Amino acid sequence: MTKSNSDKLIPVIQELQQFAFSQQGSMAILRTLGYGLLLFALFDIIEIFLPPNFMNPVWEFQTIGTLVERVPVPLIGLVLVFFGELHSRTKWEIHILKFLSWLTLLFGILFFLMIPLGLVSTIRLNNQNEAQIKTLSTQHISQAEKLEQQVSQASPEQIGNFLKSQGRKIDGQNPQELKEQLLSNVSKAKQQIKSQAQATQSLRGLNLIKTSAKWNLGAVVAGTLLISIWKGTRWARN
Repeated sequence: MTKSNSDKLIPVIQELQQFAFSQQGSMAILRTLGYGLLLFALFDIIEIFLPPNFMNPVWEFQTIGTLVERVPVPLIGLVLVFFGELHSRTKWEIHILKFLSWLTLLFGILFFLMIPLGLVSTIRLNNQNEAQIKTLSTQHISQAEKLEQQVSQASPEQIGNFLKSQGRKIDGQNPQELKEQLLSNVSKAKQQIKSQAQATQSLRGLNLIKTSAKWNLGAVVAGTLLISIWKGTRWARN
């Protein structure tokens, strides 16, 4: 190689060195950001599980949903922390990377285990909602039946006098017609209570299924990504 060619290569080598140094600085910033995101994720996990309320289907269902909704933050943090593999790592950081690598496998498995728990919680919540709606509708129908019984036992004159005492104008209507009209209104109210209960139950069931599908599929995606990160960080465990 001639001297002129060597002189031409010097600026290129210097430029490559500067680029390598700048990449090293950027890598350190990205890794620091990754550790920060993992700390935020840790704070979230502590908040989610305190206080614990296991065996409560509402708490279990909402906890699974919250974990799935917030999993992007630790995923991004892990990618940033593992960025650059072993390049420019300190000795203590290598042990942390090994721990984090195994931790991704653990959490990946946990996300897959949450799927059957989420399905069971969905069924329990649906049954609980059905029971609540049935109880409320039964109470309202019972009240309507009591009113219907009272109206049936009352004489047309008593009904007319009662309506007048309430300040309602009957405008010369036949008391018997008023009684029949009241009974018809009560019957319609009972039917409306049943229809509203069925509609509410269907709507709640549909929303519950949609939310459950979203969170359970999210758990599958999260578990798959975490295990993929574990497989891709074999270098950290060697």
